[in-house]
Amino acid sequence: MMRLSRTRLVVVLGVLFAAVVAISLVALATGPSDVGFAQVVRVIAGDPSEVDAATRDIVLRVRGPRVVLGLLVGAALATAGAVFQALLRNPLADPYVLGVSGGAALAGISVLALGTTLALPTSSVPMAAFAGGLLATSLLYWVSGGRGRSSPTGLLLTGVVFNAFASAGIVFLASVAGFFEGSRIFLWLIGHLSAVEIDAAGIVAASVSLGLATALLLSRSLNLLALGDESAAHLGVPVEAHRRWLLLATSLMVGAAVAVSGLIGFVGLIVPHSLRLVIGSDHRLLLPATALTGAGFLVLSDTVARTVLDGRELPVGAVTAIVGGPLFIYLLRRAQARGPLA
Repeated sequence: MMRLSRTRLVVVLGVLFAAVVAISLVALATGPSDVGFAQVVRVIAGDPSEVDAATRDIVLRVRGPRVVLGLLVGAALATAGAVFQALLRNPLADPYVLGVSGGAALAGISVLALGTTLALPTSSVPMAAFAGGLLATSLLYWVSGGRGRSSPTGLLLTGVVFNAFASAGIVFLASVAGFFEGSRIFLWLIGHLSAVEIDAAGIVAASVSLGLATALLLSRSLNLLALGDESAAHLGVPVEAHRRWLLLATSLMVGAAVAVSGLIGFVGLIVPHSLRLVIGSDHRLLLPATALTGAGFLVLSDTVARTVLDGRELPVGAVTAIVGGPLFIYLLRRAQARGPLA
């Protein structure tokens, strides 16, 4: 493992932070309505000169919430993917592929579809999504033998089963729900940022911050857990306790992300795996770098999704799948080349 110096940490994170800021400005300035970078900067800085009310509304009320939620969701999904890959010691691990996102979506949609009947408030959707993600994570951990030693094929098949069950449940709920709820549910299935509400940003930001902070505090333990439970235990890591905290952290982040955006796949696969090849596997650097890169990647994907068809909008989940699908096949073929995946 490459030695981590303070200079390297500051330089890598500084470059990534600058890239995220640039991507966010591009996203705020890009769209059907012509808004220049200078106007975006003036609006953000609170400078009213030469900025009309319509432009201010476009930046702050239309594109702004979408960019903010995109940053939070991208950071959450990418960081959760990095943690899963370390805990399961499997480069193919990802909240979407393993069915964790599906479990969170099923629980959240259950509240969305049946909330009126059961007198449940809409505000309970994020908590339900967290519970669903936690349950799916626990089941995955149990199926993997409790120590993350299941083969890549075993984990992928488990994820397929989880996703199939979640999809069937979601389709059933969409069928029995009303027209309005059914439309929202199908948006969840494909992953979107088109109907986000800035009011949700506070809850999502708190969930992502708490989950990321927990993962960062345990980043040294995560480095050792990636080597195996026995090695980590010999080096003084309380394996079960730290694993439980990390699973709670990932479930919290995935639940919060799914609650506002639905099933956006492959962010947790593409980002951490690519960064690990570039900056190494030290999670003290990898986790914050993954959060920043995931945030920028999802905002960039969403910008492409809402502009590439010139007036019509793609769901951002379709864009991430187009990018992530071929990479997933490549990683699976590469894992097969290293040995049997029984």
